[in-house]
Amino acid sequence: MDYSLPDGCRKYFRDPFGPLFPDIAAAEGVFAGHMIIAVGDVVTHNLMDAGILPDISVIDGSTMREPCDRVVALPVPEVAVSNPAGMITGALIRAIEGAMNEDPCLIRVDGEEDLAVIPAVRAAPDGACVLYGQPGEGVVVIIVDKGARDKAEMLFRLFVAE
Repeated sequence: MDYSLPDGCRKYFRDPFGPLFPDIAAAEGVFAGHMIIAVGDVVTHNLMDAGILPDISVIDGSTMREPCDRVVALPVPEVAVSNPAGMITGALIRAIEGAMNEDPCLIRVDGEEDLAVIPAVRAAPDGACVLYGQPGEGVVVIIVDKGARDKAEMLFRLFVAE
């Protein structure tokens, strides 16, 4: 099943889901030693530049809806899924859930990966860290626990099943 986010609910996704750091180096003390799930081309690229291979990366080849000039090539198994803007598809959910058991993995999205943070937090084990970029501000690090999962579940309930 696929899920779409009604236009009136987009405002709930503007603020960072977790603590915001200016860059990967400033956040490394928080996520070091934990499972890392990177959502976004720039975050994945910046982790790789810092010598950190994410356990799971979700990318779409763009940043801020423009082609990303930072090509991400990871030496890991790759899964391709379709996920249109403003949606969370069943294929994306299944790919993220499946990747939890066979990391490292790259999920390449045809469409948009921005909302993948929600299924990533819902599927990740306690202690995992989900990282994503907050454009113009830095990187958000979500340490997955019951509170983070509850927030992800609350946000997911805003979506409409198609």
